Amino acid sequence: MTPWRGVGPKVGLFGILGSGNLGNDGSLDAVVTFLRDRHPGVRLDFMCMGPDRVRARYSAQATALQWYEPHAGNATGLWAVALKALGKLLDPFRTFAWVRRQEVVIVPGMGVLEATLPLRPWAFPYSLFWLTLTARLAGVRVALVSVGSSVISKRLTRWLVTRAARLAHYRSFRDELSRDAMREMGVDTSADGVYPDLAFALEVPDGKPPGDAVAGAVGVGVMAYYGGNDDRHRADELHERYLVALKGFVRYLVDSGRPVRLFTGDVADDPVVDEILASVEGDITAEPLTSLQDLMRQMSEVDTVVATRYHNVLCGLLAGKPTLSIGYAAKNDVLMEAMGLGEFCQQAATIDAARLVEQFTELERRRDEVVRVLAERNHAARDRLDTQFAALSKAISAVTCVGRAT
Repeated sequence: MTPWRGVGPKVGLFGILGSGNLGNDGSLDAVVTFLRDRHPGVRLDFMCMGPDRVRARYSAQATALQWYEPHAGNATGLWAVALKALGKLLDPFRTFAWVRRQEVVIVPGMGVLEATLPLRPWAFPYSLFWLTLTARLAGVRVALVSVGSSVISKRLTRWLVTRAARLAHYRSFRDELSRDAMREMGVDTSADGVYPDLAFALEVPDGKPPGDAVAGAVGVGVMAYYGGNDDRHRADELHERYLVALKGFVRYLVDSGRPVRLFTGDVADDPVVDEILASVEGDITAEPLTSLQDLMRQMSEVDTVVATRYHNVLCGLLAGKPTLSIGYAAKNDVLMEAMGLGEFCQQAATIDAARLVEQFTELERRRDEVVRVLAERNHAARDRLDTQFAALSKAISAVTCVGRAT
């Protein structure tokens, strides 16, 4: 029996989901688990970037987020431009038709209100704006749950993002930095809560305890890093600097007799893995990843984690591994500070390989202390998310009992 034929509430999940980004899909896993646990018979419906993958994973209806993607094929040149333009005209109507089928729509986590990576206004910001606007027209409530935000300098992107935020019925942020950023952009956030990232609700797979990991192995999370939305003019320079430092650090680990396991967080990161494997000889492992649970399962094989992507860092912390962040945005530093590891951070844009070795050495020296602190803070994060889920569950029940809000 397919879930959408059930008798529970009709809940739509919206976002850049099923497209190969493990962090986004991990946030979705957490929300789907919550919905199915607390609302048996819930009828799920997705509007996302990877509808085929999401449909197969959750046995539920799924619609493409953008009309253009499944119709693009091998379109190039003017034909591709024409198809994209047609898609932008059709997408508001497609979104409205999808929204009308729902009683509640949830945007599960993700950095949907930020531009810490290169972002075009006519991509997801445009889609999110039309979601919230059409939901208002259809009388359907939209919840932005534990989302990330940053101050956006590009005028059109900022306008779309802030309008979408204002039109949502519920907002919560994954850290104070995100809520402050939205406030700075002119949105009243006085009623908005701050809760941990949704990935903290995921179950950590059984694996080897910290002392039994593979002979001092180190996990290195890599990223196809090219700077942020304001760094397009020096993207190649930033990428090369980051890659040289990362290869140097991996070479240091191998020369020190440490096995290395490479992690990714998005399909876009695969070329970085290939570059390291081609440049550094030694005991280096890289295996495909399909989910954040899969990532944490592989992390159980290492003693220490050094990572760039936000959710690679988060999973290292959640798995109880001493973790060092080479961050691409302030959200990495905020997360590390909240977990008691604020001194073990660097910025990908200014990465210093020598300092990285020093931080890594100090982190390992303080292993026992770090593991104890992480256990305490992971427990606290789960408790905070349980509080939010309880409030969401109550709100969903209220809306579905009385019908759509007007």
